[in-house]
Amino acid sequence: MDGRDLVRSVSGGGSGRAAHGFRTVRAAWRRRRIDAAGLPQRGAERARVPGLVQGAEPGPGGGLIRFGRSELRITVTVSGAVFWGWDGAGPEPSYGLAGACPEPDPRAVLEPDKDGGWRVVAERVTVVVSRHGALEVCTPGGVVLRREMPPRWWEPAGGGAGRWLQRSEVAADARFFGLGGRAAGPRLRDGTYRLWNTDPGRAFGPGDDPLHVTMPVQMVVADAATHLMFHDNTWDGTVTLREGEEGAGSGHDRAGRCELRMDGGPLRCWVMVGTPARVLLTWAALTGAPALPPAWALGHQHLRRGPGGEQEVRRTVTAHQERDLPLDAVHLDAGHHGRHQVFTVDQERFPKLPVLAEELRRDGVRLVSAVGPAVKAVPGGAVYDSGSALDVFVRDGAGRTVRGEVRAGESVFPDFTHARVRKWWGGLYEERLGQGFAGFWHDMDEPTSFSAFGETTLPRSARHAVEGRGGDHREAHNVYALCMARAGYEGLRELSAQERPFLFSRSGWAGMQRYGGAWSGEVAPGWPGLRAALSLVLGMGLCGVPYSGPDVGGPDGGPSPELYLRRLQLGAYLPLFRTHAGPAGGGEPWESGAEVLRHARGALLERRRLLPYFVTLAYLARRTGAPYVRPLWWGAPEDRALRECEDAFLLGDHLLVAPVLGPGGEGRAVRLPRGRWYDTVTEKAFEGPGRVRLDTPLSRIPVLARAGAVVPVRGEDGALELEVWAPVQGRTGGGLVVQDAGEGWAEPEIERYTARRQGRRVVVTREREDGAAEPPHRVRVRGLG
Repeated sequence: MDGRDLVRSVSGGGSGRAAHGFRTVRAAWRRRRIDAAGLPQRGAERARVPGLVQGAEPGPGGGLIRFGRSELRITVTVSGAVFWGWDGAGPEPSYGLAGACPEPDPRAVLEPDKDGGWRVVAERVTVVVSRHGALEVCTPGGVVLRREMPPRWWEPAGGGAGRWLQRSEVAADARFFGLGGRAAGPRLRDGTYRLWNTDPGRAFGPGDDPLHVTMPVQMVVADAATHLMFHDNTWDGTVTLREGEEGAGSGHDRAGRCELRMDGGPLRCWVMVGTPARVLLTWAALTGAPALPPAWALGHQHLRRGPGGEQEVRRTVTAHQERDLPLDAVHLDAGHHGRHQVFTVDQERFPKLPVLAEELRRDGVRLVSAVGPAVKAVPGGAVYDSGSALDVFVRDGAGRTVRGEVRAGESVFPDFTHARVRKWWGGLYEERLGQGFAGFWHDMDEPTSFSAFGETTLPRSARHAVEGRGGDHREAHNVYALCMARAGYEGLRELSAQERPFLFSRSGWAGMQRYGGAWSGEVAPGWPGLRAALSLVLGMGLCGVPYSGPDVGGPDGGPSPELYLRRLQLGAYLPLFRTHAGPAGGGEPWESGAEVLRHARGALLERRRLLPYFVTLAYLARRTGAPYVRPLWWGAPEDRALRECEDAFLLGDHLLVAPVLGPGGEGRAVRLPRGRWYDTVTEKAFEGPGRVRLDTPLSRIPVLARAGAVVPVRGEDGALELEVWAPVQGRTGGGLVVQDAGEGWAEPEIERYTARRQGRRVVVTREREDGAAEPPHRVRVRGLG
């Protein structure tokens, strides 16, 4: 919060808002005083570089290389991922990794290289280390994918955490993606991106950075290969990117550049090389398989903010049912808590919440509860008293409990970096389960001390357990939401062992996918917000978080009917599909007339029709790490034209979705990857690669199916049906189908289908592991016309 935020927070209209603003100002100044006393003052610093190589010691999977003023350990693991760490930094402990570090690859060897350097040679990658400490990541054929310059450290003369700088170069044709949820992507152009999870305090658009989820995870796509770079460091930092250019400057290529600056913490990283699919498979093996949402969480979910109670929820559900609008879940925001205290219920507005939850469940609708980390600091509150007795709340350097200002008033925050605190917090979800909630939405978990005009976080000097190592908020801030998600997920697994937990978070860090998904936060209501929402989902998927999405609609009235429909039509093809209505109206499809309602119904019914496909994508994401929503270059990263395309995406392997991201017009250009594609409405065929122009009536957005695709869908009678798109003559197609195995932990069978073109017929068979073929489910062939 800067001075302008402070002024806005006290000058907004209304005495209540002004009073809230004054409390926010007080909290901000309190935080600054705590930091002034608790943070070390920056004084004289000593700069350091590695120096010249002194020798090397081979070890499992690589070895240790010693320099005059540093040492570097390189290890290639059996999964193909490469780790290196400077100054004794090892892969553990780590918040990013799922469990122990993978075993080293015994086939990788450390051997001398030219000019006094060394290299580690493995099956998929070679890492070359110069005598000055520069590193090159190369393909087995010797093509350099990334060149890391010798790092530089600045360390306090009196001791303590030092900051560091790492400069890198990539191929001139390479493009950067990732870094968590970025509104200006998915391709990250020249600029500086901060690594500090931040609530912007307002609805955000493409120009806002950083946002709720930042990750030091880059996916770099080039002609030679794709590689993913993960700097395993939770501190505040910045990444400055500059794309390269071929033939720049007297015909010479200008390499792409990356500059990473961190305020502290270890200099250690992981690198994975291969195709995008192989890279994310290795990433999932390293950081954890994505959590599997229940089938209902892949349908249409709805949030209506405001003071309404049980009757308002019933009216919302009834309104959807009467208008034939599919609805699978209703979300209750923090307003349903009793006096804004987490893990309580307002008994006046929700006197029989378990009864309501059971009624809705019989109608196929689940309840989802918002849960925030802030605990209102009022003696007599069950959660506050319990936490105070167990000493679970964050303290400052002087041992005083840190307090922040949220909507509910002065609050305290659990230290989720302590295993004992996570155990305590996880047990609190028993109350939520008893109220009938089936899922959980973690909100304001950056953590945020909230005001309507901005945000302040916990003091940077606030103390955290950091798994027994001890540290402060500079190190713990970015993983606070990750640890909260872990607490909720592990608590729910223990409380309801027969059902998979379902939760998603507004904030998080690398590895958050193993506990659930991500919600984008409040996206700007205009057309730029539509593009930002798509950017976030694509970026999160490339960082290993396949289940994410924005809200459709918003709390402050509604967008124009055209924009509302385009947001709804995009959301219907994203993993997390949640509509959002405000207390004063806006966001409900029936509020904008019969035509909007008819087109909205079409989008919602199409989402329900595709539910078996989303279930299949969810199971495959858990097994392979592949996102549901993928950039067009996913299967052909060497296609430079596809790398430049940011206004369309692949949904799994079979569908191409081209949302309408601007007002007006009755058509748009769509770039196609190689192969034949069918318009899913007209069944007209198009050949790629190339660009085609498709109609965009208000009723729908262009969606194309790949020739030969076998897509599981829901038939008109609710039964599973295979929608098969005719292969090209002389070629075969196919697809995978995973049927929902319920909300437990059973592993369903993956069904494999093959489609062959025989004249005017398409023959579809199911392949079994024993080589036998059997007739498939009910089949509908399309594209033969």
